[in-house]
Amino acid sequence: MSRVLLVGAGEVGAKHLVALADTPGVTVAGVADPCPRAELPPGTPLFASWRPALAALSPELVVVAAPPGTALAAAREAAASGAMVLVEKPATTDPAALASQPRDERIFVGFQSHFAPGLDGLLARSPVIERTEVLLSVRRDAGYFRGWRRTHSAAGGVLHQQAIHGLALALRLMPGDVRTAEATVVHRRGLAETEDQVIADFVLAGGQTGRIDARVDHPGPPRHEVVLHLAGGRRLWVRGRNLEAGLGVADAAPTHEELRRRMYTSVLDAAEGPVHPCLFPLSALRRTLEVIDRVYHDAHVVRAADAAAA
Repeated sequence: MSRVLLVGAGEVGAKHLVALADTPGVTVAGVADPCPRAELPPGTPLFASWRPALAALSPELVVVAAPPGTALAAAREAAASGAMVLVEKPATTDPAALASQPRDERIFVGFQSHFAPGLDGLLARSPVIERTEVLLSVRRDAGYFRGWRRTHSAAGGVLHQQAIHGLALALRLMPGDVRTAEATVVHRRGLAETEDQVIADFVLAGGQTGRIDARVDHPGPPRHEVVLHLAGGRRLWVRGRNLEAGLGVADAAPTHEELRRRMYTSVLDAAEGPVHPCLFPLSALRRTLEVIDRVYHDAHVVRAADAAAA
């Protein structure tokens, strides 16, 4: 039975606790959080910090669901202790912080949606992709933007927090640094420093192009999809509320708990064997954050008051 330490017991940590409870071969040995909001399993040891928890428990797997300001440090200390580590996105908003360090190969980013049906074959044998579209339409209201999520410096923007699942997948399938980016960032509601919508077009060094249309003020049903435009005019759709249908059909999509369980098992297996193609190494996150930085740096910012006056 593999011992799991959960670092961070907030909204996302609660989702991990539910999924871990039904994951075969693992047990939640402890939770590290100075002020947990999630309901802990009865009898679960609670630690105020990850450092004493690592020393006391010697876990095989550490799941880090802390804010970006502390997540990367916790993940690296956990890896240095000998654990395999799964850290929630974006781990950090600073690409430079992801310069390679010892034991980083033991850390993977928690993109459970990359375990959706058909994506293992796609990631293992990527076709030639000429263009991608990352489409996100969800709604996040005032209750979501609280605490560390209120500021861009602490949380990043829509691309760091919401669209990163699809963007990271698209970029993993298309090599090359970003050369140009044209973007518009729209602030409509003023709920936080975070914008309501990002529309961006970028070009990679190899000539491939990408488009992002991500919004968090959508009034309709949520969706997060990636469209892959292949050579010869063919297209593939990665569909779902958050990509979870993969290349399959929506009605047969696995639940988020099922995808997380696949992810936990794959991280533990990576300690002794080959890395599952759906796992996202921490080192690969740097390029994703560099593209996000470039989009925001080159963006034209539109605010609701400016739009009304125009």
